[in-house]
Amino acid sequence: MSHTQHLSTTPDHAAPTAAGATRTEDLPGAPGVRRSVLPSGLRVVTEHMPGVRSAAVGVWVGVGSVDEDDTLHGCSHFLEHLLFKGTGSRSALDISIALDTVGGEFNAFTAKEYTCFHARVLDEDLPLAVDVLGDMMTDSLLEAADVEAEREVILDEIAMHDDDPDDVVHQLFAEQAYGASSDLGRSIAGTEASIRALTREQVHGFYRRHYRPATMVVSAAGNVDHDEVVRLVEAAFGRGGFLDVVEEPVPVTGRGVAVPVTPGRSSETRPFEQVNVVLGMEGLRRDDPRRFALGVLNTALGGGTSSRLFQEVREVRGLAYSVYSFAGHHADSGLVGVGVGCLPGKLDAVLEVVRGELAKVAAEGITEEELGRGQGQLRGGLVLGLEDSGSRMARIGKAELVHTELLGIEEVLRRIDAVTLEQVRDVAAEVFARPEVLAVVGPA
Repeated sequence: MSHTQHLSTTPDHAAPTAAGATRTEDLPGAPGVRRSVLPSGLRVVTEHMPGVRSAAVGVWVGVGSVDEDDTLHGCSHFLEHLLFKGTGSRSALDISIALDTVGGEFNAFTAKEYTCFHARVLDEDLPLAVDVLGDMMTDSLLEAADVEAEREVILDEIAMHDDDPDDVVHQLFAEQAYGASSDLGRSIAGTEASIRALTREQVHGFYRRHYRPATMVVSAAGNVDHDEVVRLVEAAFGRGGFLDVVEEPVPVTGRGVAVPVTPGRSSETRPFEQVNVVLGMEGLRRDDPRRFALGVLNTALGGGTSSRLFQEVREVRGLAYSVYSFAGHHADSGLVGVGVGCLPGKLDAVLEVVRGELAKVAAEGITEEELGRGQGQLRGGLVLGLEDSGSRMARIGKAELVHTELLGIEEVLRRIDAVTLEQVRDVAAEVFARPEVLAVVGPA
């Protein structure tokens, strides 16, 4: 997936800075959040949280499975594993011991459009966490023996996902929507064949091409001081001349052209007890302003035990134990859908009810009561989900990397509250009238 430059990396109110100088700003509408852009293009965003003793830090890298071709399928995820295996100054055990000794939490994950490495520690141990992360990002060795050992671990992970009905049906849904060999349709972890074919040289080349300062965001939240975090990042990431370049940041903005969604039905026979179904259609792209109205709609439709789908499918008709709706967003596309797990004999009835509810919402929208309930559920989920430093770190880091703006929490709440019944009806009428994508996985 191609990347384009930020429209602007310096706010209109900021004073001009000399070439090669770090640019720092307080973000309007986001109290406690500060942002710096180093000359190398590395971005640092922090949020100070009064009254906490923890600090969370993450490195967000603008590379994921969408950046792979067929010969590199699964490389982003493979590399995520390998960066824990040792650097020029730390072995894999040293990396583990460093965070375990201070009781820290340390992990990583790969998504379709980015990769994240993150740690959560006591505030006094933040320098250690930043140093370990910087070492991993800039000086991982990717030894041949580690590549071979981790290859087997990833093959086990692929097999584990292949045994999970929910994972299998959502992957089949994505493949039907975008194509099994497309960047959005391919699995993030790769396939057994693609992982066995990857060489150490391919993974190392991918590392050097994509892990650059301009593609990275370091975010930190908790009892943190922005200027101190910037100093720690400059020291930890400055090894080996890694920051000795001058470049503008490269955000994850996609190609700027909508990726089409292909309607149709895909099914796989698996020896599962249940049939797992995802029924959906094309949704909204990541920065579409209507996403707030879609969020309220999604919550009212299948976001909780009071939602339409839960009440109709489970409580009234007893057709399934699990039923939910979802809305997923990417830079160039989006999907909405309903997921259900039911007994094979109830599949036709489940599909009839789900299609009926989607058609009803498309024709009539939702009620005033559902609007208020959906807004309240979104508000509560947002605020309660941001009570700890880790979730705050993730919010600002991801926003800096993939969104065109970083909204303060109060601004997000304001936009949720501003959603009207008419906006929800308009989104429902447009989205749920689109052609259907259906994935079914279960026994023959």
